[in-house]
Amino acid sequence: MIPLVLIVIVAVVVVFWAVRHQRSLRQRAELMREAINNRDFTFRLPTDGLLPGERAMQKTLNQLGEVIHQQINQKEVESWEKLTRVLTHEIMNSTAPIASISQTLLRRDDVKGTPLEEGISAIHHTATRLNTFVDNYRKLSLPMPNDTETTTIESLVADLRQLYPQVEIALTTTDPSLTLRASLSQVFINLTKNAVEAHAHRVSITAQSENGQTAILVSNDGDPIPAEVRSSIFIPFFTTKRSGNGIGLSLSRRILIQQGGSLELLDQPETGFHATFEMKLIG
Repeated sequence: MIPLVLIVIVAVVVVFWAVRHQRSLRQRAELMREAINNRDFTFRLPTDGLLPGERAMQKTLNQLGEVIHQQINQKEVESWEKLTRVLTHEIMNSTAPIASISQTLLRRDDVKGTPLEEGISAIHHTATRLNTFVDNYRKLSLPMPNDTETTTIESLVADLRQLYPQVEIALTTTDPSLTLRASLSQVFINLTKNAVEAHAHRVSITAQSENGQTAILVSNDGDPIPAEVRSSIFIPFFTTKRSGNGIGLSLSRRILIQQGGSLELLDQPETGFHATFEMKLIG
């Protein structure tokens, strides 16, 4: 017979483990609830120390959070596209006649050489610049072409090094022949251009593929992105640069979403860098 003392000890251990395990599950639930309340669906809770059924449930919740996050990003991009389409249409309807009429007035003999010429010329140049400005933003609302061309990540990085020889660009990947859609080159260009404008000296690109998914980290050691603007950098037209147009990052995210992926700024950059963007692709 099993001694009573041993039975009691085993029972105490099981109860103690069960209590701790339940407390751990409650903490996970609280963390997920807090993340959802904050509209943060990027949570990825570990599956270590869970029973098989619990592990499967946690993996599903992690994947569900990622799906919801992608859907939110897609809806956000679609909303900005609609807003951009309306705004550019209304603004161009107002500024195009101004540019045309002012140009006509500048050709009149009774305007040339008079005090009116300088004022009308200023109106014409302002309207023309505004039309050009709005036309650039209009590109955000245009349908994106179906991208069928591909390139390797090694070739893509080689092109980046030629475009930006003033910055050191390092590639780390277990598969140099990793194939990507050619349109992603624009994303890499935008991220590298932003890094150069932020006075970066080094850009690190790390690519890893596993189970049909590809994750690419693009890090730079340029000026840190201020905490107060981190949540706004993907909003069209938003920029902290005097000469910026606020299109690059929003267009980059749109390209990734079109391919069923995502583009995010990580809360914690890779060691030795001040900003890390993460691209995720499926297939």
